[in-house]
Amino acid sequence: MSEAYHIISDGSCDLPSELIREKNITIVPFYVSFDDEHYLKEGVDIEVREFYQQMVDRKGVYPKSCMPGVQDYVDAFLPFVEEKTPVICICITTKFSGSMQTALNAKAMILEDHPQAEITVIDATVNTVLQGIYVLEAVKLRDGGVSYEAAVERLETIKSTGRIFFTVGDMEYLIHGGRVGKVAAVAGSVLGIRPVITLKKGEIFPSGIGRSRRKTTEKSLELLVDYLKESSLDIGCYTLALGFGYDRQEAEEYRLHVIETLRSKGHSVEVEDLPLYQIGAAIGVHTGPYPLGLGIMEKAIHN
Repeated sequence: MSEAYHIISDGSCDLPSELIREKNITIVPFYVSFDDEHYLKEGVDIEVREFYQQMVDRKGVYPKSCMPGVQDYVDAFLPFVEEKTPVICICITTKFSGSMQTALNAKAMILEDHPQAEITVIDATVNTVLQGIYVLEAVKLRDGGVSYEAAVERLETIKSTGRIFFTVGDMEYLIHGGRVGKVAAVAGSVLGIRPVITLKKGEIFPSGIGRSRRKTTEKSLELLVDYLKESSLDIGCYTLALGFGYDRQEAEEYRLHVIETLRSKGHSVEVEDLPLYQIGAAIGVHTGPYPLGLGIMEKAIHN
């Protein structure tokens, strides 16, 4: 069955491979290396579970990620261009990676030989699990019969509503990856604190600290509750997801607690309304093995 347009995303969207196949999405993977020499294509040469297992087993080894190359994007775009199928390509926030610029460079190359090609490259202004939510909203627009132009316009509208509220196991990987200021880094290493972080509009912001995992995960949940409280929309107008790293059991227990808390605040939410997605290598290299957080974004199509 032919598509009105095709959805492509870089590998930062962290959607499970079976869901990618089911929704007919094309992924342009990131690369990850544990030795600065050999780079493995995520989801092809190394699965995300193995990536986390190596981090857990090799304490003190800091993996690095590398964005897709221009040729990776050309290879992803070209089959659809040749079929005259328009493309919407969703890329990780430009504040974190040059992936979008690489996609734009690939688009420019293709337009030289295929001037009629329709390729729209979108800065998601988010990453990881929330980028996955955003990609799935694009799929809903496509499968709902929304036109190419209208879908692009709607996607640009809803992305500003996206938030991730999360914590990590410790400050170690954030410090090593340069994602926190030097003062915060020193405080984190000396005091053993754990940060609570909000991602919005492409950037990360400190939203609290705690000495225990329980305190930081509670703070993340509190931030979600406050966001919903301040919204003029019902929770049913949003898509939610829970992102985790190595520890799926912790994520499953946290999901039940989140649902119970949301219900106590008067929100109608079921287990299937809060899917679990494993955070991939593109972000995992910065968070370490134990990120845990909540993502929310307005739905592209309200029921």
